[in-house]
Amino acid sequence: MSRAANPKKQGRPNQPPKETPATSTVPVPGSAQAGPVSHAIFRVARLHRMIAGQLLRRVGLHLGQELVMMHLWELGPQRQTDLVRLIDSDAATMTRSIKRLENAGFVRRRPCPDDKRATIIEPTAASQALRREVERIWAELEDASTGDLTLDQVTETLETLRRVETSLARAAAHADGSAAHDDNTTDAVRKRPST
Repeated sequence: MSRAANPKKQGRPNQPPKETPATSTVPVPGSAQAGPVSHAIFRVARLHRMIAGQLLRRVGLHLGQELVMMHLWELGPQRQTDLVRLIDSDAATMTRSIKRLENAGFVRRRPCPDDKRATIIEPTAASQALRREVERIWAELEDASTGDLTLDQVTETLETLRRVETSLARAAAHADGSAAHDDNTTDAVRKRPST
């Protein structure tokens, strides 16, 4: 097989081919060569967040607030704790986002009638104009992300990303389980009577 026909054979042994400036905005450090997919995810996520942030600033939103609003528009009023779970956020970040959205007039808070410790977050009528802007921005972001891909390539990309997400979620669950196991083992060792 010729070198041109086998991309794994191109370049020096055990080194990925050099990327051109047109395909990467971040140089790949030598220590990241063992994880080319992980480095590619880092680069793509960085660019995606940057462009999304620029687009959302036009309508006065911070990155991530559009996801809060999307869930509220789709599902109606939600407990703040449910929004944390839906968006896979943390309580402190969600509290800041809700406060900013409330100050902008896009959401309002009210006590939960069933649970006095919980707060219900609901979209305001004023947020409906924002909804059209967010949908337009999301379409623009999608076009920026997939503009050069065919429909088949978009489908393949979605499937690949789904598999990567599943793999990472499994690794995260395993890491959480290992951490809990390590904590239990450490506690057991601490409680063991000395001899």
